[in-house]
Amino acid sequence: MTTFAPDSLDLNRKLPLWYQVSQSLRASILGRSPEAPLRLPTEDALAAHYGVSVLTMRQALKELEAEGLISRHRRRGTFIEPSAQRGAPVRLLGSVDAIVAQQSGMSTELLGHGPTPVPSELSGHFPGLAEVTGFRRLRSDEETGEPTNHAHNYVRPEVAARIDPADLTRWPMTKVLRDEVGVRISRITDTVEARLADPETARLLQIPLLSPILHYTGVTYDEDGRAVDVARIHYRGDRFSFTVTLDA
Repeated sequence: MTTFAPDSLDLNRKLPLWYQVSQSLRASILGRSPEAPLRLPTEDALAAHYGVSVLTMRQALKELEAEGLISRHRRRGTFIEPSAQRGAPVRLLGSVDAIVAQQSGMSTELLGHGPTPVPSELSGHFPGLAEVTGFRRLRSDEETGEPTNHAHNYVRPEVAARIDPADLTRWPMTKVLRDEVGVRISRITDTVEARLADPETARLLQIPLLSPILHYTGVTYDEDGRAVDVARIHYRGDRFSFTVTLDA
């Protein structure tokens, strides 16, 4: 039986290895194509693929099993759960691969893209620019078709010119910027706050007006310290929670 092929990973020695591996594999699983095999490689093969010990790999798999993304069967192997719950929780845990994993695994519709004035509250992120390129997307649960979040990205024009809009229906913006456009991401800052759904958000997410939502703002910086993308995402409050883990 052919096994599932996970993406590669550049390890950051400042973060727990098991965590980085679990988030990378999680993103690969949630972003897989429908025809991809469900069987994972053996622990030894996965450990060699990621360049970690078998014990580290085992801990990473245990995390994914607890989340319900995989199931492990003695003598048969480890398998991706085809009906695994997607879209919750959202984890903010300290790596670019974690952000990619957070954004993966949902059906995405590109609602529109094009030049747009820099919102006054974001002008500090784009000094000297009057205009950026906006990308609006609606993400939905792949199985039910239920809208789960609405994303609006503001991207520097010279970076946006290198983005193929079709890629944004397949992959998260962070992955497109890093892997397709070639932006060397130095850091991403995240802010989450509670809000009430305005008329447009309520319509897009199919929730009552003034329902609670989670408003996420993520600023992506390149290696020169410039903000290249500001993402503003409205998550349905009844579908998402945010978890932050701090390791001593």
